[in-house]
Amino acid sequence: MAEAIRDEKVLLAPITDLADLTINTSHLNLYQLRDSIKLRLLDKPEPGTAFLIESFGFKRGVPVDADVVFDIRCLPNPYWKPDLRAYCGLDQPIIDYLNEQTDVEEMYADIYAYLAKWLPRFAASNRAYVTIAIGCTGGQHRSVYMAQRLGEALRQKLSNVQIRHRDAVRINENPHA
Repeated sequence: MAEAIRDEKVLLAPITDLADLTINTSHLNLYQLRDSIKLRLLDKPEPGTAFLIESFGFKRGVPVDADVVFDIRCLPNPYWKPDLRAYCGLDQPIIDYLNEQTDVEEMYADIYAYLAKWLPRFAASNRAYVTIAIGCTGGQHRSVYMAQRLGEALRQKLSNVQIRHRDAVRINENPHA
């Protein structure tokens, strides 16, 4: 290795003096090198980790890019309430129904506590992005509600939080009208 480095220095010697920037990488890890290059080339610090909170339905498969997956299929399912079936987790009737469920509140509190504690540590480890997937059976009601609620709460604590609902379909604000 030492011989290869020495040969590289000899080969690059003719252009070394032409360089505007030289970075000694001897004591940098991959992430420190990336941050150093971004800082010098873009003249601004690393923008930080992007967090994606994504709802999904298990019947269509777990998102392949998920870093953390929460299965919330054990929570009460609005699908089995005929008057709620046509709504999605962004609609007020579903929000009201799920807000009334003790298990939903406990699950929310547990997941939020976990994410609030551990996502900053993921960011501190120089992760460019972290995808948190929240899944229920069809990806219409419970996971949409939970991902939206968690994403909105985490935006108060973290920068660059995005929310996406992979399988949700909002057909009509008021399906009974």
